[in-house]
Amino acid sequence: MIPKLELGHGVFANIEDAINAASAAQKVYEKDYTMEDRGRIIAAVRQRLADEARTFADMEYEETGYGRPDDKYGKNLATALGIPGIESIPKDVYTATEQGMVINVYSPFGVIGALTPVTNPSATITGNGLCNLAAGNAVVFNAHPAAKVSTAYALQVFNQAVVAAGGPENMITCIAEPTMESLDAIAKSPLIALMIGTGGPAMVNTLMKSGKKCICAGPGNPPSIVDETCDLDECARTLLMSHSMENNTLCVGEKEAFVVDEIFDVFMDAMERAGAKRLTKEEGAKVTALTCVPNGNGGYSANKKYVGKNTSVILEAAGIACEGDPRTAIFEADNMDPLVQTEQLMPILPVVRCKDFEEAMERAVFAEHGNRHSASIWSEDIKRVTAFGKAVKTTAFVQCGMTMTAVPGSPTIATPTGEGPTGPWTFLRRRRFSMGGGRGYIG
Repeated sequence: MIPKLELGHGVFANIEDAINAASAAQKVYEKDYTMEDRGRIIAAVRQRLADEARTFADMEYEETGYGRPDDKYGKNLATALGIPGIESIPKDVYTATEQGMVINVYSPFGVIGALTPVTNPSATITGNGLCNLAAGNAVVFNAHPAAKVSTAYALQVFNQAVVAAGGPENMITCIAEPTMESLDAIAKSPLIALMIGTGGPAMVNTLMKSGKKCICAGPGNPPSIVDETCDLDECARTLLMSHSMENNTLCVGEKEAFVVDEIFDVFMDAMERAGAKRLTKEEGAKVTALTCVPNGNGGYSANKKYVGKNTSVILEAAGIACEGDPRTAIFEADNMDPLVQTEQLMPILPVVRCKDFEEAMERAVFAEHGNRHSASIWSEDIKRVTAFGKAVKTTAFVQCGMTMTAVPGSPTIATPTGEGPTGPWTFLRRRRFSMGGGRGYIG
């Protein structure tokens, strides 16, 4: 049961009040709390968030309808316990002939403006909140309207844990009724030093127009190559779980597979044994027609009605019989099938037959569309692995494993702006302190 959202503990009716409260809290936090204090507070907050991980999962599933509650629980728990803390803040000291001793001082930006996605609300609050507690920043969040209650609840729990551990109130804040106008107010506020957001191209464009430094996690269409040298049963089990996690709403999850012809049929059999529902080409065409809609720019976008829904829901809507609730459905797809070329965010894995590894690599690089996000390869041939890694140039690149293993503990994978997997170090301003000739200078 989704509780009635009440103000307080960081949730405000007015966005300016939310910004001002966060700014006041940050000043106190930076001035009066030591790095050891930050570590103690973070430890307490981690535990409280871990204790609430199941509640967060059930609440956001009920509010949004996206993903799977058990997957959300695991994701929330891993985020709370796995996000790096103060130990990850860089410590650079070196000597130079003329400057004497030089120290790079990593200082807080101040107040961060953040945009949270509908598919990942409480984990984003957890991840960005903990990173900025370590960095010494406060954060003002603008939630996705379709996840405003679960986002605000997670934020209130976070703040209560900070205060219970002796920290200041309102280290993270939000508005109860988020809108595009409230996001615009955050972006334009002189108290906001940096913006961070997770979403598609429209979100990235909006934040980039703010005139602030931006850290943006944009779209991805992660391909996976499977060749004849890998362990196919291990590949099938791992790829199925990674692709279907949260019904494939994770941007890092594999979205399509390119399999060499020599082992294509054996791979499809292995996927069935692992639990995938295998569709005929005709059934695959029905699913594609249902889930991909023309976007007016010559391409396709995901049909939002089916984003994050269970496989059985999608197949039933497409008029395809389905027993039980398989984690995903697979089918042999043409290379230019819209489901191959579109970030669909659904538990449907199109599999493209390729004559050899070279064709698989060419097609996989094309399908990634230069997002520089994520990719994986199932091959024991290190020369092939190296060649694909150099060609695709993604932020996350994995051999024989889940794509998400390349970005552990990152609340945001910033691809359009180039920061990659974020952590406390991302939210720090580097300053240089030089001590030469017995005199100190901070520049």
